[in-house]
Amino acid sequence: HFDVVFPAVHGTFCEDGTLQGLLELSGLPYVGCGVLSSAVGMDKDIAKKLVAHAGVPVAPYIACKHDQWLQHPKAVLESISKHLTYPLFVKPANTGSSVGITKVKTPDQLSKAIDEAFRFDTKILIENALQVLELEIAVLESLEPAADPIISVVGEIKPRHEFYSYDAKYLDADGAELIIPASVATEVQAQAKEIAAKVFQALECEGMARVDLFYDLNSKQIVFNEINTLPGFTQISMYPKLMAASGISYKDLLSHLVALALKRHKSKGLLVRSYA
Repeated sequence: HFDVVFPAVHGTFCEDGTLQGLLELSGLPYVGCGVLSSAVGMDKDIAKKLVAHAGVPVAPYIACKHDQWLQHPKAVLESISKHLTYPLFVKPANTGSSVGITKVKTPDQLSKAIDEAFRFDTKILIENALQVLELEIAVLESLEPAADPIISVVGEIKPRHEFYSYDAKYLDADGAELIIPASVATEVQAQAKEIAAKVFQALECEGMARVDLFYDLNSKQIVFNEINTLPGFTQISMYPKLMAASGISYKDLLSHLVALALKRHKSKGLLVRSYA
């Protein structure tokens, strides 16, 4: 009864490959990344490992499982002290919208932040909080076979809170300023676009994704933060705004994504699924 499904949902069970798997089992064409890239993109630890393997820098971090924290909390704290420097971000590995994230400035705040992150996931990340500019790039799969993805202009998020928290994103209407194009040098923007394309391809993305990068003001290096395989999609959201600034209207963007979904569904329909 559906021509195509356009997921407009976020978080666990929505953009982590679960919903995508349900749609695959249902035989329905759908917009956006498939099961693999959705799951990989949602897991910040795995995404960082694959992106680093592709040659893109990431901020120093440590991943920790819940059982590890419960059994050996002292060892975890010692490892953090040895390999990372304050301030730190503590975040669940598999949530979106900055849910469960705490900025930790002193060691006495760390255990509480770790417990908070474990409320939302069984794996968390503890990473260095760099002094950065937050850059975002919209990436769109091309309809042309084997063509490079379409890369938007570079946007910048300038939070008015201490960091781009859930409150800054959703509860405070003035929580952040969206700057298009980003206020960085032309060569930095060009490098950010190259990295966004590399990340999109390294994580086997399909359809669309928004790649979030940091420009480290101290090292002057661009580092990967995370990828959003189901970015916000209202007309005031960053993804469509970046595409509009790149010459692709909201209407044309929707049509392009639907065409990609139907194209993928048709291609998969030609595969042999029965071996009898």
